[in-house]
Amino acid sequence: MLHIYTGNGKGKTTASVGLAVRAAGAGLRVYFLQLMKDGTSSEIAMLEQLGVSVGAARSCCKFSVSMNAEEKAAASAEHSAILNEVGRLLADGAADLIVLDEFFCALSAGLLDRELAERVILGYSGDTELVLTGRGACSPFTDSADYITEMLPHKHPYDRGIPARKGIEF
Repeated sequence: MLHIYTGNGKGKTTASVGLAVRAAGAGLRVYFLQLMKDGTSSEIAMLEQLGVSVGAARSCCKFSVSMNAEEKAAASAEHSAILNEVGRLLADGAADLIVLDEFFCALSAGLLDRELAERVILGYSGDTELVLTGRGACSPFTDSADYITEMLPHKHPYDRGIPARKGIEF
């Protein structure tokens, strides 16, 4: 099934990590792949210890609006490689759960090939659970989703000028 965690509130990645932990605990083959992130978020080391296969776009070490053309090209190439790997995993039946963290962020930033994304995600009809996270979930992905959960911020420390904290927000 296709799961989407979206919205402007905190919790999209956290929810997908929780699902990955649950699936790994049940003995499932889990892949947690981060777009728009360089793989240094605090959850990555623990997921690896649980036997989750992890990957990230190592060149994404800043927000897309701060990237120059060369950095955007590198991020886009890494994102395409990750999507191609997802396509291979799906075709081979090698995964029970695949999380594409910050999928919608990469898509809206123009750092993800939309045609490739649609072909890989929407062209799949097997048994692997697919999770897409990020703000701004959009059609045709939302049209095909089995689950859509929207995180809504009612209150957040960032609004008071408190920056993201290691172990809590990243």
